[in-house]
Amino acid sequence: MNIFQTAQPSLLERAWLVVRYPYDVFRHPLDALLSVPALSFLIIPTFSSYSTSLNLLFFYVTWSTLILSNSPLKIEIVGTLGIRVLFYLLPALGFLAFDAATPNLAVKLKEHGETALPRGEEQGGPKGRWWKVALISTANVLLGVAMQSCVELLFTRVLHIRSALKVTTTLPMPWGIAIDLIRGLFLREILSYVLHRYALHHADSPLTEYHMNWQHAITAPFAFVANYDHPLAYLVRVFLPTYLPALLFRFHLLTYHMYLAVVSLEETFAYSGYNVLPSGLILGGIARRQERHLMGEGKGNYSCLGIVDFVAGTSLGENVVEDVREEAENNRVRERAKGRAKGVGRKQKPRSRS
Repeated sequence: MNIFQTAQPSLLERAWLVVRYPYDVFRHPLDALLSVPALSFLIIPTFSSYSTSLNLLFFYVTWSTLILSNSPLKIEIVGTLGIRVLFYLLPALGFLAFDAATPNLAVKLKEHGETALPRGEEQGGPKGRWWKVALISTANVLLGVAMQSCVELLFTRVLHIRSALKVTTTLPMPWGIAIDLIRGLFLREILSYVLHRYALHHADSPLTEYHMNWQHAITAPFAFVANYDHPLAYLVRVFLPTYLPALLFRFHLLTYHMYLAVVSLEETFAYSGYNVLPSGLILGGIARRQERHLMGEGKGNYSCLGIVDFVAGTSLGENVVEDVREEAENNRVRERAKGRAKGVGRKQKPRSRS
């Protein structure tokens, strides 16, 4: 018998490690904050005057040090939480504060006027459900991060297989990042359509009533509505379509955080309720389709971007192709206006003084 052999932990000990892990991750807030991979990626290029190659070298050294000195699961979960806070929760809170502080200005920017104000009379006034929507939306975001943690713990601690996402010192190549982002967003589009339509809007689905009584009870969207739903409906409508592509394609952690940042920004703007959005990304069309779905009792527009709705013939109002054509026409009009302005400027010459 080898007296130096390490005893394997029992099943109960493994279960206790799973329960205790979130506390171990966040018991040192400063350490958790510094573990967010995006911070070094954002700070180094901003506060340095070095070349791009040298910045990339610094980032690689920082990233490698981070991987070698911290638990991969800790880096993944804290980084994921940081992305959701930076690109969804904080912007949504900023929009909510803007609507509350300047309602007279906000009502002019809202697609549905006073109806879309979170604290407006149509939404129940200052004592309405806006605070409940914000609180449950935040809780659902945390639920999604917790579910991601459980998947990683299941893979690595229970099944003893490789992690769901790649957490390595090797950095992904730009072309690989682009391919993963494209196929990830495309699969998310398909999954969101199928799950949203048949799990949340089918007469025989037990989740339909939850979804209709929660998210569809909101009269007009604002940013926090994107993740406001019954927790089970949220997992089906938001978490699974977002996380499954990363799981199936096994994204690199940095690629996943970029992908999650894109998804978070899309949610923030699509449900913001504003009629002034970055038109270059066709966000206006996405927002209008989400509004029609939310306010139209879920009779169409089930996917995130509207592509599958166009193919399946379930678009409400303008479809994604019409949005692209409209955006292209608007770009041509803007280019013509700029060209005319330059032409007028060339023709006008300063008068000589006599």
